[in-house]
Formats: sequence, structure tokens, C-alpha cells
Amino acid sequence: MRTRLFIIALVATLSTAFSASAQDYRTAVGLRLGSTNGITIKHFTKRNVALEGIVSTRWRGVGLTGLIEGHTRFLGINRLNFIYGAGAHVYIWGEGNRGYAPYQRSSIAGLDAILGLEYNFREVPINIGIDWKPTLNFSVDNGFWGDEAAISIRYAF
Repeated sequence: MRTRLFIIALVATLSTAFSASAQDYRTAVGLRLGSTNGITIKHFTKRNVALEGIVSTRWRGVGLTGLIEGHTRFLGINRLNFIYGAGAHVYIWGEGNRGYAPYQRSSIAGLDAILGLEYNFREVPINIGIDWKPTLNFSVDNGFWGDEAAISIRYAF
């Protein structure tokens, strides 16, 4: 009986904490600043589903990431969304990488996940997000990289 009550309470809490909401914009473009820096563009294809593209730099290389993301209202707060999703990335490094020899003249590919929060301002067409984007790489430096966290600031239209 206690287990059943616990499960009911848990489901009720989660359903109010992550209730569905519509996004406050259709497309947004801006900067992503963190362990990788770059440009981000996000476009909603459905009410709570967006595609995000990121062009970023790291260790004198350039990368391209594509993500599909779900958005749900966080803790019932208007314009504050919980973001979750997955995607893939490719990075290319030239000869100028002084940080780590295996990355010189190489490329890397892998899978990405993303978890974060995003707030859409009502008064101005600005959107700000904070996220953690762990990756699983399949070439050069195989394995899990969990160090990519960033803040994104976008102009929404």
C-alpha cells in the first residue's frame, strides 16, 4: 500500500513539475558560450519539439552538432522550459592544435545528449539557456566526454 501511494504521489508531482507548454518563439539565433563556443540556431517543428544546430570551436578545431529537443514547462513557471534531447556531432582539427597531439589533422564523430533549462523573456525577444551536453565519441579519443556545459543567448523571432 505504501508503495502504491508513493508511486501515485511521484506521478502527480512529476506531472505538475513538467507540464506541457508551448514555446514562445518559432526560431532563435545566438551565441553558445562554454567549453565550446559557437553559434546556435533553434527552430521549432512542432509545439514542443525543436531542431538545434550548433557550429562551435574547440582546441583550434571546428564542429557541427545537430540535436532534436523536447521542451516542457519547468515547475509550472511561465516561459521557463526544461530541455531534453539527443543528436550527433562531427569535429575537424587542423595542424594548429597545440593542446593534444592526437587531434592534429583528425576528425571525430559521435552522439550527443542534452539536458537544460531555457527562459524566454516576455519584454524583449531574447532567450537564454543553460545546458549540459555530454557526448559519446567513436573516433580518435573514443569514449564519454561529460565536460560540455554552456550558456546560450539567442535572439528569438
